Amino acid sequence: MPAKQLTYEGVLKMFRKTDQRIAKQGDEFDQRIAKQGDEFDRSMKEQRDEFDRRMKENERMSQETDRKIREVAVQQAKVAERQEKTDRQIERMSREVARVSREIGRLGGRIGDIIEHMVGGGNIVKQFRALNYNVTGHSRNRIFGKGTENYGEIDLILEDGDVAILISVKTKLTTGDVRQHIDQLEKYRRHVDAKGHGDRYRFIGAVAGAVADQNVIDFAQKKGFYVIVQSGVAVEIVPVPENFQAKEP
Repeated sequence: MPAKQLTYEGVLKMFRKTDQRIAKQGDEFDQRIAKQGDEFDRSMKEQRDEFDRRMKENERMSQETDRKIREVAVQQAKVAERQEKTDRQIERMSREVARVSREIGRLGGRIGDIIEHMVGGGNIVKQFRALNYNVTGHSRNRIFGKGTENYGEIDLILEDGDVAILISVKTKLTTGDVRQHIDQLEKYRRHVDAKGHGDRYRFIGAVAGAVADQNVIDFAQKKGFYVIVQSGVAVEIVPVPENFQAKEP
């Protein structure tokens, strides 16, 4: 078959087809490039958005951490303040305990002084003899009934054969001291009875104080107690009312 003869129009037509194919390929390339560019832009935007989100989250977490750190610091400051306050209170309590201990020590010495003054220089024995108690001896700080429900202590006991005068000594006498001494006398009575000697003794109650208000004196005498107070440099038994009757537990 003879070869087709090329003409100018044919060549021109071929160039046109080639141009069209190249233009089409260019358009397709441009479309692909544009699509890839859009995908790239979308991906970059997503990455930027994610980055911004994480930065904001990190900032929020950082702010939350700072807030918690401030809260912890405030709590620590409050704890330190409370601890300092507690330490001051403990220090004050320690000083108060030491002061009370010193006062108790002085109080114990004062009660001993009162008892010594009553027996030695206060002529209390002679005063009770004037009330028809033939006191022949005395004992101090008698502890009784150890290990039993009748356990107790009597500050001073004046003895008169079958009669014992049981005296409670205080620096400042109160009605509570009087009531407590009533209980002590009852315990001492039960203690002696338990030993089988109850029928051989009578017990008389008395209370003594370096200071005693008149209402306390009246209360004690109504309960049948002799009341001994300090008078000047001596001690004396307060005169009893006409209807006074000594209490015998």
